[in-house]
Order: sequence, then C-alpha cells, then structure tokens
Amino acid sequence: MKVVCVGGGPAGLYLSILLKLQDPSHDITVHERNPEGSTYGWGVTYWRGLLDKLHERDPVSAQAIADHSVNWNEGVARVRDLTTRHGGDEGFGIGRHRLLELLAARARSLGVRLEYESEIDAAGPTGGADLVVAGDGVHSALRTRHAAHFGTELRPGRNHYIWLGTTKVFDAFTFAFVETDHGWIWAYGYGFGPDRSTVVIECAPETFTGLGLDRADEAEGLALLEKLFADTLDGHALIGRAPADGSSSWLNFRTLTNRTWYRDNLVLLGDAAHTTHYSIGAGTTLALEDAIALADALREHPQLPRALAQYERERKQALLPLQSAARYSAQWYESLPRYIQLPPEQMFALLGQRHSPLLPYVPPQLYYRLDRAAGRLEALRRFKRWLGPKLARTVQARNLSSGRQPEEVPERRG
Repeated sequence: MKVVCVGGGPAGLYLSILLKLQDPSHDITVHERNPEGSTYGWGVTYWRGLLDKLHERDPVSAQAIADHSVNWNEGVARVRDLTTRHGGDEGFGIGRHRLLELLAARARSLGVRLEYESEIDAAGPTGGADLVVAGDGVHSALRTRHAAHFGTELRPGRNHYIWLGTTKVFDAFTFAFVETDHGWIWAYGYGFGPDRSTVVIECAPETFTGLGLDRADEAEGLALLEKLFADTLDGHALIGRAPADGSSSWLNFRTLTNRTWYRDNLVLLGDAAHTTHYSIGAGTTLALEDAIALADALREHPQLPRALAQYERERKQALLPLQSAARYSAQWYESLPRYIQLPPEQMFALLGQRHSPLLPYVPPQLYYRLDRAAGRLEALRRFKRWLGPKLARTVQARNLSSGRQPEEVPERRG
C-alpha cells in the first residue's frame, strides 16, 4: 500500500511506524511543511495508560519516549496564600520537540520517508497514493477543501490562553489562581524535562483587557505574568515564543468536530479530526490513539472503505466521554467565580470534579456535600465487600466447630 501522511506531528509519525511494523513493504511518505526540528509549544502530557499501549505496539519507541519523560503522581493547587497537595494518577511530561525527534528517528529506521519543508495543500498532488492521511492539524487544508462533506464545526471558547515555557521545574501538576483588580487569572504548570516546564495561563476576556494584555508586546506581557505568578514560579522567568507571522501569542481554544472522518481514500487524524480542551491534557494521547486505531483497522480489513469506517466508528465512540469531560472542564474555568470563593477544601474538591455534567446545575456547596456523602457511601460499600467474605469464613468455621453443616445459619435473636 502506498500511503501519504500530510503533517509530521505525533499522529502521522506514529501511524507510519505502526504501518511499517505491520508490513515493511508499505510505501510511506510523511510530508511536513515546517523545517525539521521546528515545532510549536513546549511540553506535552500523557498518562500511564497510554504508555502501556505504546509498549504493546512498539516497545522500541515506547521505551525511548519513557526514557526522555519526567513523571509525577501528585497535584498541587494554589489559591491566594493557600496551597494543597493531593495524590493522583501517574502522569508524564515530555518536550514536544523531543517527542517528534524520537518518533522521526524510529520512522526513518523502519524505512519511512520524511519530507520536511514539503507542503501538500488542498489541491496538491499525492502521487497516486492508496491512502492519504490528513494529520495537518486543526486548520487542515485537506479537510477544509471538503468541509461540507466532513461536516466540520469549529467553536471558539470564551477565555484567552497562552502557552509558555519556564525554567522552574514543577514536581507535580500545578494549578495556580491569582486574583487581580480585573478578575482572576490562573495557570497550569507541569515539567517536561530536567530544566524546563510548560505553563499555560488563562483568563476571562474582561481580565485580559483589564490587565492590558491585549495591548502589551511580548516582553511587557511576560513581565506582567511573571509578577502575577511570582510565588508559583519561585522567581523563575517565563519564556515566550512569538509566532513568526507577528500575530498574538494569546489564543482562544477552538473545539473542532467533524460529522464524518473520511472521504474516498482521504482520512482525518488527530487535531484535523477533533480537539479537546487543553485542561484535560489529552490532546497528544488522543492523537496517538487515533494512529493505533487506524493502523489496527487497516490490518484487519484489506478493503479500505471497511477499514476507514471501522476506524471512524471506534474512535468517535471512544471520544464521547472525553469530549464531554473536556467540555465541562472548559465550562468550569469559564465559570470560575462560581467556585473560587468557596472554602478552600470545597473549591479544591470541585476543581477535581470539574468534568462532572451535574456540577453546573447544582449549587456548588450542595454538590460538595452530596459528593462527600457519596464518597462515604462508596467507602462503606468497599468495606462491606471486604468484610463480607471474612464474616462468611468466620461463620463457617464456627458452624464446623459446633457440628453444624456449613450451609446452616444460626437463628437470629433479638
């Protein structure tokens, strides 16, 4: 099979690796419009479940990714002068530049051709490919050309955000909320290397304009943000990367959906097919899982239409709960004043519950009490499940020692 991948991000590179491992005779070329080694962003996150899946498919690239990642299993939340730390799932961070470098090296070693500074636009040639993979991001030219067929919808979020780096190395996934005269501004921070972390800073439109971030140049904006988050950064600097076209580094997150994910021999992958709000940290994971699902479908079904239909069906189904979680997580931050004034233990608890579809419709303090009660009930259920077999064994032992048959139960009195 001749395959052309448009876009040299994690999804396109990993798909090329998997397809070559399945059949080395596949003719695969990955086209990336940017020079090799250039990328946007800082570090990306993923979780233990993804690493396990990568090890199952290709232990070589999985081990390389793990060796160049940092990990954490705690979360930290700071509001004003209050800080709380709590345990969580094992998370990992890796520099996006490093991740692409590792995947590109593995793809090359398997015989994949990587063509950098090679842009395939909507009308560009694809060399008679059997399969064309649009992995060219949220603004995919290949998808846009057939937007009516794909049923593309792009919905901008309300808040502004900026993606920055810092020399401060966070030892846990960190949330920091700062109150200003113009409203709240907050940051998500996580490490991705021995000397670097990512910091995503977000605020409401009125805070953005009130602080003058809409008018500040890059240096002025970074200086202001460093001052606001001085306690969280421990005096470390923030590092920006202004876009080459001179546009603002501040963005509004865009939620992208498509009614269908393929057209003839063209299929969408990663951000070209879907986006989920960055506050759930799933973008890279979902892109790599897309690649896994597409490779599996192509292996199971020699007929391309059946393979692409299976891929679309499985991934859309798998995305439903994550898209819901991302939508409610974004809504939680857009409604921050509803939660930020709660007592600290309640606010921190609801930060962890921000994916709940019920939370926006229940008064926060009532939701907190209900959640606590439900937690106690679940703890009681777990205790009963643990205690039940022990009681059964105790009763059985007493029955045997008293001469009763095991199935007999002593008469209950009182």
